[in-house]
Amino acid sequence: MFEAADQLKVEYAQLEGQLSDPATHADMARARKIGRRYAELAPIVKALNEHEELTGDLEAARELAGEDASFADEADRLEARLTEVTERLNTLLAPRDPNDTEDALLEIKSGEGGEESALFAGDLFEMYSRFATAKGWKVEVLDSQETDLGGYKTITLAVKASGTASGENMPFGSLKFEGGVHRVQRVPVTETQGRIHTSAAGVLVTPDVDADETIVINDDDLRIDVYRSSGKGGQGVNTTDSAVRITHLPTNTVVTCQNERSQMQNKEQAMRILRSRLAAMAADQASAEASAARKSQVRTVDRSERIRTYNFPENRIADHRIGYKAYNLDAVLAGDLQAVVDALQAADLAERLAAFSG
Repeated sequence: MFEAADQLKVEYAQLEGQLSDPATHADMARARKIGRRYAELAPIVKALNEHEELTGDLEAARELAGEDASFADEADRLEARLTEVTERLNTLLAPRDPNDTEDALLEIKSGEGGEESALFAGDLFEMYSRFATAKGWKVEVLDSQETDLGGYKTITLAVKASGTASGENMPFGSLKFEGGVHRVQRVPVTETQGRIHTSAAGVLVTPDVDADETIVINDDDLRIDVYRSSGKGGQGVNTTDSAVRITHLPTNTVVTCQNERSQMQNKEQAMRILRSRLAAMAADQASAEASAARKSQVRTVDRSERIRTYNFPENRIADHRIGYKAYNLDAVLAGDLQAVVDALQAADLAERLAAFSG
């Protein structure tokens, strides 16, 4: 289990040295990346050191127990602590998604249900925005197409952490399980006879990767089209060809952006979304090819499948992948999503630990 312990300690020491070097902080993006990795390794290195110390103390206590019976009790106490630390290390060292420490992009799209679906997409946007705010994260809307009643045909937002937050406190690590089809059951505002309707909206969650990280995009692989923005917008947004559509030809991935006033700004935002999608595709492919790092049961659910139901008459939220059910839908939509996130992360951890030990 601890074959890479020495390597992790060396990396941790190197990161510590880099963070103490003023030159590192001249590049804020690099400093932030180093800081997050340092914060991620800190609990692992601490547990490794504790494990090493307890192992030595336990060996000494067992040797002395033959001469002094009081050391036998001490050996039992040390063995219990060592077992606890070993379990903690198993959890910390279990294979995990390397993108867990990234920020996240969320794309929310209306689906079945027309205007009601668009309104529900807006509800999901508000839910994630409030959850992010409660976590101390920043939300930035990159692109949106609003409907006449205030819903969204589609809306893309970036969720960014501040400082050196890491692991479970990072946006992608917390929100990655939100990807899929979300179903709502309620009486729409357009319903005149009080009947309950069912509609759905789709959510796609991808890591928000920096331009200089891992994903290389060749200009020859892109087709870039410009067109006039449509839908609601500020003065002038619909009068120039500022909207941008980028097609990544090798993967046939299409990204559009029209929120910004200038074509250049929309292109930059579209490239950001494209990098995020390609990074997610690369991670999925690597996970599928490497059985040792296979995705958990929670993560492998097809994005076209219904993952969750929001039932307004019963004030009920149900996640169908893990059997989660609670009757606090009003609180969840107000941003209190942590219990759902915790349950999904726990299911994922159990799956990773099972794969790790197996």
